[in-house]
Amino acid sequence: MQCWWCAFGKGMRQAGVLAALAGAAVGPVLAADAAAAAGAPVRSDRVEVSYRDAAKLTQGDRSLGSSADWIDALSKYMLTQAERALPAGQRLSVTITDVQRAGGFEPGRTAGLSDIRIVRDSTPPRIDLTFQLESAQGTVLKEGERKLRDRNFLNRPRHRGEALGYEKNLIDAWLRKEFGPAQR
Repeated sequence: MQCWWCAFGKGMRQAGVLAALAGAAVGPVLAADAAAAAGAPVRSDRVEVSYRDAAKLTQGDRSLGSSADWIDALSKYMLTQAERALPAGQRLSVTITDVQRAGGFEPGRTAGLSDIRIVRDSTPPRIDLTFQLESAQGTVLKEGERKLRDRNFLNRPRHRGEALGYEKNLIDAWLRKEFGPAQR
């Protein structure tokens, strides 16, 4: 006799296979549309945040559309925080070249837990970016490439429990180091 949970799990696996087969014909089109939408540049009068190629980030999510959500949320967060950090009259352009979110999915987890991100001290967040800071006259004041890392990320209290909290801490630390404390 098979338990109801095992039968349910088997049915879900079969449904997943059928969905994957059915989606094979339309999958590349949907994936291309989602990748095109994810990581669209966000702009204000003083800050622009874009991705070199959002579809080729190290971080990959398992479900279609979910990567667009966190990619866009990260861009918007960087934009609002950079606006606060910049002195009046300066303009900042940031291109995010790669992201690896804190934690990861662990294969072999039981049903329902395989899509949960497990965060360990051995899986810190990473953000690679290039930037250019200009004066109001258009003179380049500072530019460069940065690799944001924090091996002690689990001990940072700010943004704890928030979506993208570890990545937000990386952004905040970089902005403070690069441009000083927030202006507003």
